[in-house]
Amino acid sequence: MHPALQGLFTIIIGVGGCIGYFYFSNQFLDKVLYPARGPNAGRNINRANIVRPWLFLAPAILALGIYLVYPVIATLWLSLTDRDQGGAFVGLANYSQMFGEAKFWEAMRNNMMWLIVVPALSTAFGLLAAQLTDRIGWGSFAKSLIFMPMAISFVGASVIWKLIYDTRPEGTEQIGMLNAIWVFFGGEPQTWLTIPLLNNFLLMAVLIWIQTGFAMVILSAALRGIPEETIEAAIVDGANPLQIFFKIKVPQIMGTIVVVWTTITLVVLKVFDVVLAMTNGQWETQVLANYMYDKLFRSFDWGVGSASAIVIMVLVLPILIWNVHNVRKEMR
Repeated sequence: MHPALQGLFTIIIGVGGCIGYFYFSNQFLDKVLYPARGPNAGRNINRANIVRPWLFLAPAILALGIYLVYPVIATLWLSLTDRDQGGAFVGLANYSQMFGEAKFWEAMRNNMMWLIVVPALSTAFGLLAAQLTDRIGWGSFAKSLIFMPMAISFVGASVIWKLIYDTRPEGTEQIGMLNAIWVFFGGEPQTWLTIPLLNNFLLMAVLIWIQTGFAMVILSAALRGIPEETIEAAIVDGANPLQIFFKIKVPQIMGTIVVVWTTITLVVLKVFDVVLAMTNGQWETQVLANYMYDKLFRSFDWGVGSASAIVIMVLVLPILIWNVHNVRKEMR
């Protein structure tokens, strides 16, 4: 079957199946299981209203169970077993081996650097862009340009930035923008992605470039929600623009800033595509997700690979809970 027809057929079956499920399950509930007739009609209606949400949520709960809960449990079990010994239970041996590897601690160190730099700069640049674009006539166009990287995949963005960091031999024309600027000011061409420590910040620039647009959109909506009366009162009291921004606007949208910060933090903890496409973890740029990939699909060390996956989950979980808590608080 032609791929286009296959895709169309899948959409029709998927959408039709969802509609059919909700329609027929509703009919079964109202006509067969709890019919709204006879002496128990009132009780049946109440029971049907109690069961109906769970009936409609059943497909989602089933999908979450199969694709989320089961993999977590299976990964936890694999982290406690040794595949080479036929799946024998080895306790915390895989974790002990992982903690003894220098590459794991390199990945942890780099992830911590990413966690400090990327959410902070992405949120700061997004807040700055949101404030400035709301004050100019062509702000909507500027926002579109800033948000555009969000439409690019992480791999696509990595390819773009890899060209920016590209290095050609000395004496030849540099096609990489960074080296072209560097050579123009008298420097020698550098292989930027092989320079330890600096290369980590160059990789972070890619994710900051992508996430700034996300932060800008959310924070721009929050800034527009600030009552005009508050700002006008501050102006009447003699506050300058910086005072209005830092003492009036920022405190009022602090909840949104925290949500944006933690959301980007979750993305950073799982960063994989950028590192894989640009350095593959070489030159001291390893991160946890790339370390996990190497162990699982290159070394086929399922025990240590699964243990590293559990470490990532443990790091993500508190931030996820905190993010949900803040979102619920914002909705009250």
